[in-house]
Amino acid sequence: MALHFASDLHLGTPDAQSSRERERVFLAWLEQVGSQGDGLHLVGDVLDFWFEWKHVVPKGAVRLMGKLAEMVDGGLEVHWHLGNHDMWTRGYLAEELGVQVHADPIVVEHEGFRCLVGHGDGLGPGDRKYKALKRVFRNPAARWAFSRLHPNLAFAVGSRLSRDSREAGATSEATYGGPEGEWLYLHCQETLAKQEFDAFIFGHRHLPLDLEVKTADGQRTARYLNCGDWLHHRTYVTLDHQGPALHRWD
Repeated sequence: MALHFASDLHLGTPDAQSSRERERVFLAWLEQVGSQGDGLHLVGDVLDFWFEWKHVVPKGAVRLMGKLAEMVDGGLEVHWHLGNHDMWTRGYLAEELGVQVHADPIVVEHEGFRCLVGHGDGLGPGDRKYKALKRVFRNPAARWAFSRLHPNLAFAVGSRLSRDSREAGATSEATYGGPEGEWLYLHCQETLAKQEFDAFIFGHRHLPLDLEVKTADGQRTARYLNCGDWLHHRTYVTLDHQGPALHRWD
């Protein structure tokens, strides 16, 4: 039995029809996970934009939400790691679906393997602009101010910002220039020098990757796996008794 990891569905974009088709394909994958897995980790950016008011949540993705609730009710442990597009939750996902919500990377141990799992945004060197912006987004005062907007206006603003952010990084997301240019890989190296891990499992990058990580002195090794995305690649990661592995869903 395995743990399954998938990220970056970005449901809601670019339009309702293509998002619904992507959701349908992902639900077919979830059917397999429910019958063959010990647990499921959604590693961020499941939704292209998400914000919860006290009594209101955005429409859409209801088939996914219902399936996750069904899986939790059936005894499967489901974890939802908040990404940079769906970080604004205030309890709905945990209370209504029963999923375990994580705002920061967590340690996951399974079948003797110790892994660090999270969305990956804001980790590693560089990208100071986004790191500063993330602190603003997580600030309770900023979230309270945004919640004063009517949901129609707030969703329009949030969706536009999400689309612009994704389009701005589209070229770099499609390009792999070696591990030296991968800031999440560099973060794995730095973390491995301080703590021992067998694998690092992240999302956010939108590019499926499976790389060996070594500390500078070569004393420790691990693997860095990026789940890729379901916009273009339909890839996911499993962790079982043989270790972590990257797969593609057809």
